[in-house]
Amino acid sequence: MAENGHSIEERVELSLLYDFYGALLKDNQRRMFEASILDDYNLSEIAEDENITRQGVHDAIKRACKQLRGYEEKLGLVAKFEKQKELVKKLHVILKEMNTDDGELKEVFSIIDEILDEE
Repeated sequence: MAENGHSIEERVELSLLYDFYGALLKDNQRRMFEASILDDYNLSEIAEDENITRQGVHDAIKRACKQLRGYEEKLGLVAKFEKQKELVKKLHVILKEMNTDDGELKEVFSIIDEILDEE
């Protein structure tokens, strides 16, 4: 685990939450969150950049993480996105099993591939 105490799995989760809800954080929280979670700076480096204590950085990041999780709990956009992605994958498998050379079906595959590539 990194100095900030977040495992790789937590970092992935928080990064996804940040993609959806990061704009809702205060500017200073966004900067510190990005530096810690996305750019892997340690608390001391961030504290120096922000001119605050390591504890202040830790508290701001912890608050940001709590807010991001709270937004997801209330809005559920990430869960909805993940569910839609799984449904598109299932649709892709079903259509592949149909194994037809129909031109329209090729266009459907192209659209599905484009959707799945935007992960």
